[in-house]
Amino acid sequence: MDDRHLIEEQVSSQELFKGRLLHAFRDTVRLPDGTSASREYVVHPGAVMIVPLLEDASGAIRVVLERQFRYPVGQVMIEFPAGKRDAGECLQLCAQRELHEETGYSATGWARAGVLHPVISYSSEVIEIWFARGLSAGARRLDPGEFLDVFSATPAELLQWCRDGRVTDGKTLSAALWLQNVLSGVWDLSWQSALDAGIAG
Repeated sequence: MDDRHLIEEQVSSQELFKGRLLHAFRDTVRLPDGTSASREYVVHPGAVMIVPLLEDASGAIRVVLERQFRYPVGQVMIEFPAGKRDAGECLQLCAQRELHEETGYSATGWARAGVLHPVISYSSEVIEIWFARGLSAGARRLDPGEFLDVFSATPAELLQWCRDGRVTDGKTLSAALWLQNVLSGVWDLSWQSALDAGIAG
């Protein structure tokens, strides 16, 4: 498919802000019709999100979730575990690290589900979606200044919360779509073992 009639070309770029996490720019771009426009956006290092599956002896599935206050929206949000990728970090190792640090769980099985772009209008952020199974509990290792509750719910409960507006976090809504299709057998996952990085323990 030829997309040349849609593509914008960078003419110049101005740095607006550089913080610990976010890097903001204002660019001048040439539009497909030859005119110019301004684009403001944030460069983000990327992140992972984990859908941790707890299975009991009967085979019933629950998912591990978090409750965390998010300052920009001023609310406690229900989310799947997630976190920023360190520079050059292997994405599966990042997922393993974030799951263990935030929830205390380690997992024996991992599957990369896909990617999502949560805010394409103003950010370069890409989030990789990972599923985890074979969970075992351990001690959390929260970052300084990080406060969150960990709990579990049935997939049906999560989907109801997405429907009634209790869950509004975009990445968690996207993961709920993946979860629903994986559990129904419509979408397949390719499972692999955890990488050895000395994360658990």
